Amino acid sequence: MISQDQARIRSFKVVPSLPEPLKPLLEIANNLWWTWHPEAVELFIRLDRNLWKKCNHNPVRMLGACTQSVLEEAARDEGYLNSLQRAVNNLKRHMERTPWLIRQKLDPGDFKIAYFSSEFGLTESFQIYSGGLGILAGDHLKSASELGMPLVAVGLLYRNGYFQQYLNADGWQQEFYPELDFANLPMTRVRDSSGKPMRVSVTLPGRELFIYVWRVNVGRIQLYLLDTNLPDNDPADRGITSQLYGGDMELRIKQEIVLGIGGVRALTALGIEPDVFHMNEGHSAFLALERVRILIDKYNITFDQARQFAAAGNVFTTHTPVPAGIDRFPPEMIARYFKDYHPLLRLDIEGLLALGRENVYERKEFFSMAVLAIRLADHYNGVSKLHGEVSRSMWQGIWPGVPQQEVPITHVTNGVHARSWLSADLIQLLDRYLGARWQNDPADHRIWAAINEVPDEELWRVHERRRQKLIIWSRRKLRAQLEARGAGADEIQAATDALNPGALTIGFARRFATYKRGNLILRNIQRLQAILGNTEHPIQFLIAGKAHPADGGGKDLIRQMVHFARETKIGRHRIVFLENYDIHVARYLVQGCDVWLNNPRRGMEASGTSGMKAALNGVLNCSIRDGWWDEVHDTDVGWSIGRGEEYTNLDAADDLESQALYDLIEKQIIPTFYNRDENGLPRQWVARMKACISKLAPVFNTNRMVQEYAENLYVPAAKRARMLKANDLDVSKKLAAEKERLRSAMGRIRVEEIQANTDRPLNVRDSLELNVTVDLTELAPAEVRVQAYVGSLDNDGRIISGEAYDLSHAQDLGNGRHRYVGAVPTHMSGRHGYALRIIPGGVMFEGITEPGLILWDKNGGVVEKPTAPATPPATATAVTA
Repeated sequence: MISQDQARIRSFKVVPSLPEPLKPLLEIANNLWWTWHPEAVELFIRLDRNLWKKCNHNPVRMLGACTQSVLEEAARDEGYLNSLQRAVNNLKRHMERTPWLIRQKLDPGDFKIAYFSSEFGLTESFQIYSGGLGILAGDHLKSASELGMPLVAVGLLYRNGYFQQYLNADGWQQEFYPELDFANLPMTRVRDSSGKPMRVSVTLPGRELFIYVWRVNVGRIQLYLLDTNLPDNDPADRGITSQLYGGDMELRIKQEIVLGIGGVRALTALGIEPDVFHMNEGHSAFLALERVRILIDKYNITFDQARQFAAAGNVFTTHTPVPAGIDRFPPEMIARYFKDYHPLLRLDIEGLLALGRENVYERKEFFSMAVLAIRLADHYNGVSKLHGEVSRSMWQGIWPGVPQQEVPITHVTNGVHARSWLSADLIQLLDRYLGARWQNDPADHRIWAAINEVPDEELWRVHERRRQKLIIWSRRKLRAQLEARGAGADEIQAATDALNPGALTIGFARRFATYKRGNLILRNIQRLQAILGNTEHPIQFLIAGKAHPADGGGKDLIRQMVHFARETKIGRHRIVFLENYDIHVARYLVQGCDVWLNNPRRGMEASGTSGMKAALNGVLNCSIRDGWWDEVHDTDVGWSIGRGEEYTNLDAADDLESQALYDLIEKQIIPTFYNRDENGLPRQWVARMKACISKLAPVFNTNRMVQEYAENLYVPAAKRARMLKANDLDVSKKLAAEKERLRSAMGRIRVEEIQANTDRPLNVRDSLELNVTVDLTELAPAEVRVQAYVGSLDNDGRIISGEAYDLSHAQDLGNGRHRYVGAVPTHMSGRHGYALRIIPGGVMFEGITEPGLILWDKNGGVVEKPTAPATPPATATAVTA
């Protein structure tokens, strides 16, 4: 090997030389549209199936390695050329299809969304993803392309990607990091107007860091990837974009500066000015600071004035149900990296650090990227209904005094990209019975209902074929693993006999973190052995997943599973661990298993998407009621472990839930699977498969998800940002001034008198009538909303499950005093209470909840600023209905 230190190396590029009739193959190969179109994939397989496998399903690399004779033969094959032309026509139709926003008459006009994520999982040959977050981001782009969303994406180009996994002889996970071959990946380096590689820069302590920009086409979506491996950078800095989730805290902050600040600068250099910036997790949250800096520089305004407009167009999606899973940096590290940057924001260093603290007064608190994203965005969401509730509880402290259910974090439940995860066999079956519409509009429930028209025999035949392919592939993979591990001849031979193509097959594949409890099935070894030893009704488990390199606990879970399989006679044939879980492995598993197992601790799984992929293929889920599965209420689409209980004693929880899992397997899953009619068909099982597909496929897919993001977050964010941008940010400046005015004046507001018809019990459907006199001091009625917060009282006199009702301004009493009236309906009997509160009013505050601007009436009608996060005050007046 010769390095740049030894000699000057001049590079040049060699591209595939294709016969003229095959030139369209390059267009298809360089657009990841092919990843979700089996007819396009088949074009490459037909050239050379073995080479396709050898190239890890990378068509760019494959075309460059294909022999000229093979290419010339294909160029003379009329059937092949016809298939190629059909694929080209399909790609053209995809690129030209009318965007969904226009078809739904939701288009706000010319606007652009920028989607930032630290990882993107698009295909197995492009290893810049680790797991669920990246796969979701990749599926997001694919659905955005199908829907014609005006979206661009920004990420990092990792030279070594995420680690590749193998197990040593003891079953302990080992990692290695092969380099990606950029020249043979479906991407191109972006060049400037002079033809030179485009580069942008960011400032690190004592130096400037330069960044290359690469473009990847995902259908009609452009994904821009940032790369620090430039000769002009220090050797250590060239490795900033080497590994995903590798290194220490120093590497992480540098990566996130590149992603957030560098990403915005890359878009600016490209001439792209998005209206909406979507932060997929907090890794990219520094982009919010860069947006503010640009506005300050352009308009010569204050931080708060710029912040209003920037936040209006920022959307933050949190994927983490526990604070420990969020990137946090020591204050001194932020101070060191942003020493020269914070003056550009017109903030001192304490002002910057406060943006990343839950408690702005706690100077030792670590700087949280999630908190920064929340404080500099007006739109936030979790990734399932349950995760939305968890997130509102977790981040309630940022909105002191706001009831938990009103914390403005909504939810958009995750989904998966249907065409990427359905088996080719099932796609053909769906095309035959559902028509082509399911591919263009997979969120339409009516289309999926037609699955019931598919004959049971055909659906079962397709499913059995997929299971057989899975078992054959798993045997080969297991044998290769054992050979690489140096296993003995007997153990390798036994791999040939492992697994049964006709047996009930349960899959468990996900990141091996301790909370996901990959070893729960091992809780009672004797009972598990009895289940596995049932020769009349055989059952087998396929396990896959990676533990984070630094997660010893997760690695030990893998080791336990491997040891059980190796050291028990029955386990050796019935439990198999498949190494190096990636998109390719996942595709085989979710398409070929019968049951998909998921058993995390409830509340710890933000969403989970592997079970959705399985459900698309008619694979039935068996899961703890957590994440997305907590939203599934139909009992005919799978099985739930427990009823959503939460335990304080985790050891007892493992005992109880493992027993519930064994019961389900023994008493429901096995009997239903092996209950066959005279034709050998498991009619009840097939009915569940059809229910699973028809009920879950239209809901848990990314087309529905992206539509929800557009309707509930992107379009409202774009409209609010445009409102604040008017007249060179005049409205944004007014909003900053109004917030300051409200903060100054609200503490002096007094509720002088409350008149209510509570001298007697109210009948159900009577109204609570309120007549309230409020001294607003210098504020006008249009600047505030006076509300009654009404709900049931618990035994401690606290309002639970309250609801806010606006009171109407009835009279100006002079000297800042105003009368408000309202009638609040009662719907059920019991002990109820109400409290009065004042929040900002006016069009500028529509749709947002501003931290610190909610004031409750306490003790004798005096409104005071809350000093800590709280449930609405217990001084609510009681009402009996």
